[in-house]
Amino acid sequence: MHETTITIIDSKSLFRVFGSSDENLRLIRRELGIKVILDEDKIIIRGTPDAARRGAELLEQLQKTALHNDIASEDILRAISEIKQDKKISNVKPIEVFGGKQVRPKTAGQALYVEELRRREIVFCIGPAGTGKTYLAVAKSVEALKNDLVKKIVLVRPAVEAGENLGFLPGDLHAKINPYLRPLFDALTDMLERDLLKRYMEEDIIEVIPLAYMRGRTINNASIILDEAQNTTIAQMKMFLTRMGEVSTIAVCGDTTQIDLPENKKSGLIDALHRLKHINEIGLVRLDKSDIVRHHLVQKIVNAYE
Repeated sequence: MHETTITIIDSKSLFRVFGSSDENLRLIRRELGIKVILDEDKIIIRGTPDAARRGAELLEQLQKTALHNDIASEDILRAISEIKQDKKISNVKPIEVFGGKQVRPKTAGQALYVEELRRREIVFCIGPAGTGKTYLAVAKSVEALKNDLVKKIVLVRPAVEAGENLGFLPGDLHAKINPYLRPLFDALTDMLERDLLKRYMEEDIIEVIPLAYMRGRTINNASIILDEAQNTTIAQMKMFLTRMGEVSTIAVCGDTTQIDLPENKKSGLIDALHRLKHINEIGLVRLDKSDIVRHHLVQKIVNAYE
């Protein structure tokens, strides 16, 4: 029996890791085949040398995450899976947003995505629902704004209906397009206080707009994100990519399995992946089912539809 010792970072964080009535701790013990013992300011992990090492890595990683975020059983299971496969996501620097909050990649694929966002000016990210494509891109943009690396954030979506007709929705144009932009607002409200977000939007420091409103613009000193890119046409994708000005970055996010365009229209995202694949400066990250970080049932639903 091998024994490894790690330091307790913070007692409140440790409570989040262990969960109510130690339910998370029991899960960790069972899945990794280890014993976990608390001894004043340290944690003792006992098991085979490999299991004890993995247990120590897992508990250190979860303690750091718990300093800024709640820990759910889904997070525990995902982290255990990554530790078992020796995926080193903990080495990726977390994204620092407002209010001292950190956004961390939760899978190896997400870690690669964050690294690509940091080192390239244009990044395409393809993957199924729930893999954090847009959320991480928004977080990286908010970090850039916070650190004065850009002067504004532009979040863009095509207003293409998923089997519904935009014209039949009630209200003026703003009311009609708001449902399409809602997911972007949801991500922003996780990372900025409501008053700050409202001020940034009033001052056009943050723009959330339909794709059609991009035509004719050149956007400098900005972090630009195109969400639901699979629903662009070829002409729209070309138009979007050529809006990029000086000191700007672009993230293009989409799911090629959820195209809502008419059958006679080819997806601009699929076309762009083919046309631009030989440009080394453009990054491409493909996330898959293992990167889904929503409710654990989402992964099962994706499997069922495949």
